[in-house]
Amino acid sequence: MTNPNDTAAGITEPGGAYRILVDGAWVAGKGPVRAVNDKYRLQPGAQVTTADADQVTQAVAAAHQAFRGGAPGPFERGAILERAAVLLEARSADLVRTMQMEAGFTASDAGGEVRRCVQTLKLSAEEARRLAGDVIPLAGAPQQAGRVGFTLRVPLGVVVAITPFNSPLNTVAHKIAPAFAAGNAVILKPASHTPLTACILVEVLLEAGMPRGFLSLLYGSADVAERLLDDQRVRFFAFTGSTEVGRKIQQAAGLRRTQMELGSIACTILCDDANLDKALPKVINASYRKAGQVCTSIQLLLVHEAIAGELQSRLAEMVKALPYGDPTQPDMVVGPLISEQEAVRVEAWIEEAVAQGAKRLAGGPRKGAVVPPTLLASINDSMKVGCREVFGPILCIVPFASLDEAIARVNATPYGLACGIFTNRLDDAFAAARRLEVGGVHINETSSSRVDLMPYGGSKDSGFGREGPRYAVHEMTEERIVSFAFG
Repeated sequence: MTNPNDTAAGITEPGGAYRILVDGAWVAGKGPVRAVNDKYRLQPGAQVTTADADQVTQAVAAAHQAFRGGAPGPFERGAILERAAVLLEARSADLVRTMQMEAGFTASDAGGEVRRCVQTLKLSAEEARRLAGDVIPLAGAPQQAGRVGFTLRVPLGVVVAITPFNSPLNTVAHKIAPAFAAGNAVILKPASHTPLTACILVEVLLEAGMPRGFLSLLYGSADVAERLLDDQRVRFFAFTGSTEVGRKIQQAAGLRRTQMELGSIACTILCDDANLDKALPKVINASYRKAGQVCTSIQLLLVHEAIAGELQSRLAEMVKALPYGDPTQPDMVVGPLISEQEAVRVEAWIEEAVAQGAKRLAGGPRKGAVVPPTLLASINDSMKVGCREVFGPILCIVPFASLDEAIARVNATPYGLACGIFTNRLDDAFAAARRLEVGGVHINETSSSRVDLMPYGGSKDSGFGREGPRYAVHEMTEERIVSFAFG
């Protein structure tokens, strides 16, 4: 983490509070100063200054002016992003320490964020250089002989990125890097819980050569987002967060474009022919990494009744063996939730389910913001753990008798982000791929499987639009037809 006493670069106030970035300058936010808590120790670890209404307007004006002045060419945009990837990798240790403090991530989770972010920056650099339109065969239409046409993909203008706490580095990069690769100016409002990781990424991008005005960083809460939504100079909103907040942003955006990655009740299906030796380690990782605070973390593990008994006993032992607690300790697997309030909620959902008849196969009492990795069986759809997004380290085993039943259970949720299915039967795999109402189906992988170059996004209440540099670049541009008539 940047030394709070180092004000030479202008990143912090003399008292240590982090500044915002507006029009290429680090300035003190004129809104309230807010603490950033250490999520395990439950005490302040840093402070940030937040933007007031005038500073939000200034940031939009600077971004709009920078965009109108013209972005660097595709080659230079790619070069900036490639340099940023190298600089970011050099700050890995700094980033891991920062995420352990402000996000509660273990070293493994934080290190994974860094490695993936490096790839996201490199992929975005590639997309900057090869962004192109299509040739349109106008001469193939009646009375159009001698006429040629092609399309250009042109940037939209000012892009606002509103990012979540559970991926404070790589998801931020998935919004900033493709937006800049396309030639847009970006205003970033990171999650209030995890602003410092975003600050390091912004520092890196500036050091890599990001032009003045093309990147702003605003700390704040819903009031900052609302002011950005009110400014019609913003042309695109990229948001990752809850479905409830996503609906409000979409309503306020009106005819302006958005990309929404929202909530989920993620499921993974284990058919009776699943290779459990290969599947179960993947299930454990997908259920408990980042303390289950991932939209695609497995919440419901749908298990064929023929293997349910064996699976319960094996999985229970694996979950009981997971180390949990202080994320700075070596080999820790499950750290704290983002706040003690969230941990209290998750614990209450567990106890409510147990009181209603669920069986706790692994788990234990909460300690501060740490909820032990929990495994439940015998749940039903009326329990909160069965019908609402948990966003915590809870995995629920749900037996099924047929694949039709399992698919129907997945489709019954209002969400549709991703689903995994473990089977070696091609007909079942393709049936699931066709019939599951989700944005991604992963065969012999979990719902949480993601490679940063692939399209990522959901359907139904999980949102719309796609992340992944190639796909995001296209969403953050518009296609313009150009035609020439000769003779």
